[in-house]
Amino acid sequence: MKIIEIKNMELLAPLFAHWQETMIWSCLEGSMGQAFAPAGGAPRAALLQVADFCFLAGEPCAELAAWRPAGAGDFSILAPQHEGWAAAIEAAWGQKARRCARYAFHKTAEGFDPAALARFAAALPPGYGLRPMGREEYRQALASGWGARDLCAQFADERDYCRRGLGVAVLQEGRLVAGASSYTVYRGGIEIEIDTHPDHRRRGLARACGAALMLECLKRGLYPSWDAQNPASAALAKSLGYRFDREYPVYEVRA
Repeated sequence: MKIIEIKNMELLAPLFAHWQETMIWSCLEGSMGQAFAPAGGAPRAALLQVADFCFLAGEPCAELAAWRPAGAGDFSILAPQHEGWAAAIEAAWGQKARRCARYAFHKTAEGFDPAALARFAAALPPGYGLRPMGREEYRQALASGWGARDLCAQFADERDYCRRGLGVAVLQEGRLVAGASSYTVYRGGIEIEIDTHPDHRRRGLARACGAALMLECLKRGLYPSWDAQNPASAALAKSLGYRFDREYPVYEVRA
């Protein structure tokens, strides 16, 4: 079965209509990512690739579950729309696919308290400072060896990040040690990514820069979406005012 790239997102929108995920919205509106489906006729299955994530929807398709878009790295997070897709992923990837849980939150600012967020943003230990992520912080993030690349690596280049991205950096003596930034963007907001250097964890840096980024998003009329990779991230989100929605399965695949 031939897999082709789909440019007309209107063909795929019905397959993802009830999936409340900002990265899906990014792809369907043409802000980021690519879409693929089996060739021939109206698509009954589709894969949206956005950053490290692949969202699979519609009728399970073995070929699509095993699909690797050109240029994809050796690591992907496959998100099945339902258990039929989960079975297809397991059949396609076997032991290379590790099933794990992620934690989704309601896409609403109902629980946000700007005054509390301002207090969190101001509660940095001595020696640390907050700064909007600009060109220098972008370059430091890309050059880091501790995971900060994800703060901005999904953008085409420095110019693209400065035009469409949004972030807050935590600096110590001019060096990037933590940050909260737009992992992806869509018309109504961003998907938040937070990373902290291992030597600087458990000092409140993630909460401070996360709160500062949330405040900036609210100021601009953007929604700061949060999707947690682990219970610690979920707990941080709850402390910042996010309302938990559900736990859902994904597959981490190393090709």
